Amino acid sequence: MGEKKSDSDRRIGRRALLIGGAAAAVGTGVLARDQLARLYWRLPGVRRQRVEGAVDFRGARWVAASEANFRWADRPDDYGIDMVVIHVTQGDLGSAVKAFEDPGHRAAAHYIVGKDGHVTQMVRELDVAYHAGNRAYNERSVGIEHEGFVDRPKDFTDAMYATSARLTAAICRRYDIPVDREHIIGHVEVPGTDHTDPGGHWDWNRYLPLVRKALATSA
Repeated sequence: MGEKKSDSDRRIGRRALLIGGAAAAVGTGVLARDQLARLYWRLPGVRRQRVEGAVDFRGARWVAASEANFRWADRPDDYGIDMVVIHVTQGDLGSAVKAFEDPGHRAAAHYIVGKDGHVTQMVRELDVAYHAGNRAYNERSVGIEHEGFVDRPKDFTDAMYATSARLTAAICRRYDIPVDREHIIGHVEVPGTDHTDPGGHWDWNRYLPLVRKALATSA
């Protein structure tokens, strides 16, 4: 499940640098109008427009995560996306949803895939979810939680594998991400993490071929 460590630049940092750079560029006439359009929303009190309830994966149910558990962004314009991180919730779907709605949790993934194959989206892909416990990996990845426990292989159902593979294939297609173990990784593989998910019972030898098949089928 997503880390409780927060991103250190939640309120300042990259945003301040971008706005400062934009202002300097405007003064010299270097910055193009379309670049300004992408940056204006980073000013304090301004938020890029969202379509309420919109999802990035067809058929997903939308439940909004707390704003404390992700950072507003405009990916891939501001941060390139080249990775998918696989998680396991260590609990049921309902408890995971409640955790990501809780501002005190300080973590959320973009998606949760249930044992029954249904998908809940809680953070838009264009935003930076706090799911990996590593700022750089958060910025470059989409996080997918899977309902269950790492030590219960029965939790990883056929329906879950099939839907998750379609979801990951859709993400890989959208951002031109290679379907391999360098770009589709487990939370345990994120540098600095103390998490073990998705654990030894997650079948990578089954999962990646399913992702490739889903990608080819929808091409």
